[in-house]
Amino acid sequence: MAPKQQVQKKGHKNLKPGAVQRWAGETMARLFSPRPSPSEDLFFAETYYILSQQYPLLLLLLVIVICGLLALLAVASASGRELASDPGFLTTVLCALGGFSLLLGLASREQRLQRWTRPLSGLVWAALLALGHGLLFTGGVVSAWDQVSFFLFVIFTVYAMLPLDMREAAAAGLASSLSHLLALGLYLGPQPDSRPALLPQPPLPRPGSAPSEADPPPQLAANAVLFLCGNVAGAYHKALMERALRATFREALSSLHSRWRLDTEKKHQVRRVREAERGRGSERGVEHLLLSILPAYLAREMKAEIMARLQAGQGSRPESTNNFHSLYVKRHQGVSVLYADIVGFTRLASECSPKELVLMLNELFGKFDQIAKDHECMRIKILGDCYYCVSGLPLSLPDHAINCVRMGLDMCRAIRKLRAATGVDINMRVGVHSGSVLCGVIGLQKWQYDVWSHDVTLANHMEASGVPGRVHITGATLALLAGAYAVEDAAMEHRDPYLRELGEPTYLVIDPRAEEEDEKGTAGGLLSSLEGPKMRPSLLMTRYLESWGAAKPFAHLSHVESPVSTSTPLPERALSSFSPQWSLDRSRTPRGLDDELDTGDAKFFQVIEQLNSQKQWKQSKDFNPLTLYFREKEMEKEYRLSALPAFKYYAACTFLVFLSNFIIQMLVTNRPPALAITYSITFLLFFLLLFVCFSEHLTKCVLKGPKMLHWLPTLSVLVATQPGLRVALGTATILLVFAMAITSLVFLPAASNCPFRAPNVSSVAFNFSWELPGSLPLISVPYSMHCCVLGLLSCSLFLHMSFELKLLLLLLWLVASCSVFLHSHAWLSDCLVARLYPGPLDSRPGVLKEPKLMGAICFFIFFFTLLVLARQNEYYCRLDFLWKKKLRQEREETETMENLTRLLLENVLPAHVAPQFIGQNRRNEDLYHQSYECVCVLFASVPDFKEFYSESNINHEGLECLRLLNEIIADFDELLSKPKFSGVEKIKTIGSTYMAATGLNATSGQDSQQDSERSCSHLGTMVEFAVALGSKLDVINKHSFNNFRLRVGLNHGPVVAGVIGAQKPQYDIWGNTVNVASRMESTGVLGKIQVTEETAGALQSLGYTCYSRGIIKVKGKGQLCTYFLNTDLTRAGPPSSL
Repeated sequence: MAPKQQVQKKGHKNLKPGAVQRWAGETMARLFSPRPSPSEDLFFAETYYILSQQYPLLLLLLVIVICGLLALLAVASASGRELASDPGFLTTVLCALGGFSLLLGLASREQRLQRWTRPLSGLVWAALLALGHGLLFTGGVVSAWDQVSFFLFVIFTVYAMLPLDMREAAAAGLASSLSHLLALGLYLGPQPDSRPALLPQPPLPRPGSAPSEADPPPQLAANAVLFLCGNVAGAYHKALMERALRATFREALSSLHSRWRLDTEKKHQVRRVREAERGRGSERGVEHLLLSILPAYLAREMKAEIMARLQAGQGSRPESTNNFHSLYVKRHQGVSVLYADIVGFTRLASECSPKELVLMLNELFGKFDQIAKDHECMRIKILGDCYYCVSGLPLSLPDHAINCVRMGLDMCRAIRKLRAATGVDINMRVGVHSGSVLCGVIGLQKWQYDVWSHDVTLANHMEASGVPGRVHITGATLALLAGAYAVEDAAMEHRDPYLRELGEPTYLVIDPRAEEEDEKGTAGGLLSSLEGPKMRPSLLMTRYLESWGAAKPFAHLSHVESPVSTSTPLPERALSSFSPQWSLDRSRTPRGLDDELDTGDAKFFQVIEQLNSQKQWKQSKDFNPLTLYFREKEMEKEYRLSALPAFKYYAACTFLVFLSNFIIQMLVTNRPPALAITYSITFLLFFLLLFVCFSEHLTKCVLKGPKMLHWLPTLSVLVATQPGLRVALGTATILLVFAMAITSLVFLPAASNCPFRAPNVSSVAFNFSWELPGSLPLISVPYSMHCCVLGLLSCSLFLHMSFELKLLLLLLWLVASCSVFLHSHAWLSDCLVARLYPGPLDSRPGVLKEPKLMGAICFFIFFFTLLVLARQNEYYCRLDFLWKKKLRQEREETETMENLTRLLLENVLPAHVAPQFIGQNRRNEDLYHQSYECVCVLFASVPDFKEFYSESNINHEGLECLRLLNEIIADFDELLSKPKFSGVEKIKTIGSTYMAATGLNATSGQDSQQDSERSCSHLGTMVEFAVALGSKLDVINKHSFNNFRLRVGLNHGPVVAGVIGAQKPQYDIWGNTVNVASRMESTGVLGKIQVTEETAGALQSLGYTCYSRGIIKVKGKGQLCTYFLNTDLTRAGPPSSL
């Protein structure tokens, strides 16, 4: 699809078909070329943009030239000249008017001819050059100073107003200079001595020196200096403008890239939220990650607080104003809770390799997640091989009980198929209860959405006392089924004291499809018979589960980029992001992303249009179209007070103009001592200014000198950062250049005393002197005008000077120049004309041959030209500032988003695991799994909280009880931020039980390379952490007037860590070590830390004291000898380094 069609397709009809279509036509071929380099595309785009912004200046230049030609005819007519008497001048001007009018008409056809911008610019330059030479040789006597200002105008506008690159502009500028010098040199050089007026001789030699006829004419040397200064000033102006435009373009492109990323995330998020909330929308990006942890309704609330905390630069603790941690818990009624446990999985897991275990769990729970999604259930947590979910959250559903029962039956059915295919003896036990829950998140780290209530506890006991392969439901759930399923009495209350105490009947749901599946699946163990009898059951199960094709964790986050910047510059990545090459790969693009890709090109073209210089004359939400002031007062103030490090370069280039004026004055005058003294003082002032501006570059030299001079380098910083000082210095510099441009006129007589007008002066006197008696030569008059024109150019060198100040200075300059050359010293021009045209038979000079009229016309042309450039420069500077500010704000927003992403990711995964799932080196084709030889696992519970928890109107149905639990867990989490506990990794919370581990940040295989004592040294950290948990609980007891006590179980040994679950990825650890640690807690004693015999031995080797509890019965483990850790004294021996 062509870019133009894309723009129209997406409704961007407001885009002008000018720059966009030209860009499209020239860019498509380059971007569709085989594998274009991003840097080449970026350079091409920048070049196009920079040249396209000068296109309006080309039109304005043609308008100025046409107006100048009309003014020239008007002045000639108003001054009493007969235009018909000089047909060469009239023909030149009329031909120029026709030619430039035709060029203006062609240039106005932007839609068709902007692609021919450079050839058109070449025609304009050639026409200007032809006009200059035509005016040079018409209208009167040809002199060395003729049309110097006009050629200076051509040279400067070639750089500043024609859309040419630097090489082309430099070639045109130098060609213009050489053409004038060569034309005059060839025309005036061979003139005989009988006509000295055509080329005045050099000033008279000093006394005692012999004249040298071989010296080059000083006027041509002065012309060369003028043209050289014009080329340098024009090239400097062009370089500054291109640099500003290039920076603006890159900032705009980078801003668009950041915006596109956020918009893309937003669109992905909207789809995800609609799935989660059945049509409810979302606000903006990165919630896709938060939704992997929390429901959408809770995610927005938590994200808003996290964003506010990140922007405020606070720490990791989100506190409310009432000294309590924020509580994100709400009560929901009319829900059903399902608990499911895989019977026989513990034995099977002991035979699995780490990879097989993680794959098996991910496939199993991935299948369960899909079943939950199909039946509108929300998975809450995975606890080992236990899976529980809720239906009716976050939106109420009338069929929540039926949904849970259907899900339970499908889970049992999936396990039956698995058993039939593999012959592995596993089964599914499911319990369901309906009621009300408190749901939300507690704690500060490792957020996991959870539910609490007596009904949740009952659902858990329903699973524990259920029958493998059946769904066990309560009477409350049965009542909501409304006869949808047949049931039978369970009559198993004796197996569970909790249910026996309740005394309520429970039921087993009859699956109507169970008998059909039993008949079809009599040939059980099909896969095992095909693979052979020797294959391990775990491997058989893994092979079968792979056919389910469960999604990998964080698979939906594949579009999230790494917060770490890559080696590719952002503008190059941005350009490649919006490249039309997208359309080449549309066939491989997932459905639903087409709209995003289609709008990418249109947005890129919109950026080009937003940066269009013609926008300055249109209504804008950012600028006032008349004054270009920012509409926001704070932004305008910030712009005017912004630092300007480039000011020193402005001053340096202005010094070059001043130096050129000095050289010209020295060439065309007789160098009077007073003028030399004046310039000496001015040079001193300029050197002082340059020293102040560049003092920071002399820091090393100054620091070696006396201490009293060490403050000098700060002057440069002061000038760059203080706008008032910059304005004062800039204004003083420009006025100084202007003053010195007309200083030579001070040394000419003030009275109108021209000896060449005397009637008794013969033509023979022409050969004697060009000087007025006791004064400077008359040839200094037109060159003073040329120096004034150079002074006008110095205004444009201060790129960031405000437009109103430039306008004031240019007006002042124009009025002063016209006053001097048209009024107070106008007689000098008349005297020079009388010198050149002494005879009565000579015709009156043309308008541009009379110095005062030539100077006035040049002053006005340069005034309007520089005014247009000043306006354009002001717009570019403000546009550059605006886009920099936008980019800075968007980068801050992106950085905040990335910090939020990192924070959320760290709340799901440990810091050493997160890079595996996000970033440049992300590898999600394999499941993450890691085996460790020595990990210490802690389970710490507050058993008294079960008795403390109650549901009544006084405590808002248990909400206030959960607020206290949130304080306990949050205080426990705060310990993790301490450096001494940096090796402790929180795994999860289970009700009022806190699970953590140490040794998980060690690399695989590291333990085997070290001795046992050192590899398990982190056990001491875990003991210290357990003691700190007890201390935290004591503080909470003191403030809440409670008597909670901690019960802790510790064990160490090998574990397997991994990330499972595509819908809600969860990091967890598995293994016998974990199971035994859990049993150490559940069989422990309040206020004690119970450990196994092996762990006690390891702790004693670290200096801790343990004493035997004796032999106790542990479920699933038989008889175990356990120990209590003596926590009265933290260490009995010397402390070890943690």
